[in-house]
Amino acid sequence: MMESWWFAYLVLPLLIFCSRIVDVSLDTMRIISLNRGRKLVAPLMGFFQALIWILAATQVMKNLANPVCYLSYGAGFAAGTFTGMLIEEKVAAGLLTVRVITATGALKLAEALRQARHGVTLLDGQGANGPVQVLFVVIRRRHLPAMVRLIQTHAPGAFYSTEEV
Repeated sequence: MMESWWFAYLVLPLLIFCSRIVDVSLDTMRIISLNRGRKLVAPLMGFFQALIWILAATQVMKNLANPVCYLSYGAGFAAGTFTGMLIEEKVAAGLLTVRVITATGALKLAEALRQARHGVTLLDGQGANGPVQVLFVVIRRRHLPAMVRLIQTHAPGAFYSTEEV
């Protein structure tokens, strides 16, 4: 009797929780792969994600009288979402366009970016409070923290935004 309680209220919920972490993390990475046009990787991740999901959902449905299974299913989803975000952040694949708008420091920033081996396009513009300069830079996502440090150093009052290429 004690062994079945141990399994039903600790081991099984833990397995469901871990399965959901893997399932949701794979789903996050599958969506990223899909958006980036990785035609072989995305379906393969989808296969394993769906397989893990059906196994976890089956265990919850088999144990409808066990509320710990429900809680572990939901908690696994939340933890999987967080884990997927961390993985995506660490992978940092792809390219970003960084747009910097500043009234001062644009030339110093452009020079610093070029010294850091980034291509920079510099345009004159008109902002709400007068003339501004707009810098466009395409970088690898993993270089964004260094880019932000350069912006803060050379054009501290600048506004910047990013978008995926």
